[in-house]
Amino acid sequence: MEANKLKSKFQTSFLKLKTYCETENFKGWDPYDGLNSRIFQSLPLKHWDLARLAWIQGFKRSPINFRKLLLVPKEHNAKGVALFLLGYCKLYQASLNEDSSCGSSNDLLNKINELTSLLLDMSSKGYSGSCWGYNFDWQARRLFLFKKHTPTVVATAFCVEALIESYKITKNETVLRQALTAADFVTNDLSRTQCGGGFLFSYSVKDGNNTVINASLLGAKILSYSYKYSQNNEHLKLAKQAVLAACELQEEDGSWIYGLLPIQSWKDSFHTGFNLDAIKTYQQNTEDKSFQDYISKGMDYYVNNFFEENGMPKYYHNKTYPIDIHCPAQIIVTASKLQVFQKHQNLLEKVLDWTVDNMQHRKGYFYYQLKQGISSKIPYMRWSNAFMFNAMAHYNFEINSSK
Repeated sequence: MEANKLKSKFQTSFLKLKTYCETENFKGWDPYDGLNSRIFQSLPLKHWDLARLAWIQGFKRSPINFRKLLLVPKEHNAKGVALFLLGYCKLYQASLNEDSSCGSSNDLLNKINELTSLLLDMSSKGYSGSCWGYNFDWQARRLFLFKKHTPTVVATAFCVEALIESYKITKNETVLRQALTAADFVTNDLSRTQCGGGFLFSYSVKDGNNTVINASLLGAKILSYSYKYSQNNEHLKLAKQAVLAACELQEEDGSWIYGLLPIQSWKDSFHTGFNLDAIKTYQQNTEDKSFQDYISKGMDYYVNNFFEENGMPKYYHNKTYPIDIHCPAQIIVTASKLQVFQKHQNLLEKVLDWTVDNMQHRKGYFYYQLKQGISSKIPYMRWSNAFMFNAMAHYNFEINSSK
């Protein structure tokens, strides 16, 4: 597509998404929020792990949205709020380059302050430092029940990055201090599993998902922010050990499996993006460039194995479906973070063009997943729209920076 037409199409798409999310006040449903059903919570089945698991999976897998009928409320999700905040920070940066297509600098700054305050208020209490979880109970197979707001390193890492980006704009020292205490959550509340020359941080404060590679790298990412602003050498040492373990687990072709449990041996698109983003952030924050070869090899694998020629994103390296909205969103963010946007701009344009054509509703929101059978076109706020909002804000920043 001719460049000006693509840019116009992108801007129309993004403004429709922005209007939808703002109208909803950034609240919405989530693929995993089934246990928030007031109907289910009134039943004795809520005490049975298999019933909880089946209920969640029924909501997640159904292409029909029963949430309104079964009284699942639309709510804020901390990771979703963080993604929106990251997106508005990018829009603000673009506005300083005379791009007012998404609002004036003053309007964007007001939104940044609003979302920052909301995110700080949503932090989980009773832990060693700032941390965040999700707004719903979640049954992890039959292993354990995650109660709502149980913190995870994944949600926390997104929130920390968003708050630090907010601090860079607002210079609010309170925001920075709150964000940096998350390093204490990582060092004191997460477990560690020895792996090669380093270790892996656990996914959460509960045992069960202790060897997920992207989660461990997000722990290292948090610690690298702490080192950047506090020069805490112990945090640098721990971050490097976690990055080392993850890089030793990278396969020769540049790929990573998801985790070390036998059931976690798949390779997927967006978690590959998370890994690359985290290692790059570690390098930027610490000025330790010793892992650059792993980044380069991983990025090559990423762009060569997870996208079709026409821009259609694949979920797995060896299987296309389900086509998940995380996949086109994360490649845009990762390319921007790794400073290779222009190098891969042709691919990114194809991916975004395909996604707008195939995964955006006329009301502005983006679908959850496309499948070979009946697809799920439910407008999930965190999983679908917050990720695409952040991605499109990064895309907007990049194309306006390269004028």
